[in-house]
Amino acid sequence: MTDARAETRIGPNDILRFFLELFAFVSLGIWGFMAFPLPWPGLLVGLGAPALAILVWALFVSPKSVFHIDVFGKALVEIAVFSSAAIGWWMLGQPVVGVVFAVIAAVSGILNGRKQLA
Repeated sequence: MTDARAETRIGPNDILRFFLELFAFVSLGIWGFMAFPLPWPGLLVGLGAPALAILVWALFVSPKSVFHIDVFGKALVEIAVFSSAAIGWWMLGQPVVGVVFAVIAAVSGILNGRKQLA
């Protein structure tokens, strides 16, 4: 009997994807606080947007997700979270940050999808 943890290998793309997730969640918080006036709309969106993204990620995409969906469903959730973070940067007047993040996330997602489908 083999241990499941012994078979799991973490590669460079997995580490990059982790940091992309964190960057997306932080980006949504920054967007919420900066794009809406404080205290109430900004506070609500600044805390609610990353909380919703973390909840959706935990339910569908994380390795210990509650709902097990196929690779394409996970990709759709990932695209929604990452593109909302990129759009948030665009709305804040930082299109370069948004485009660079979107390109890196897309390449990482394609590499991950190819690995999962292989």
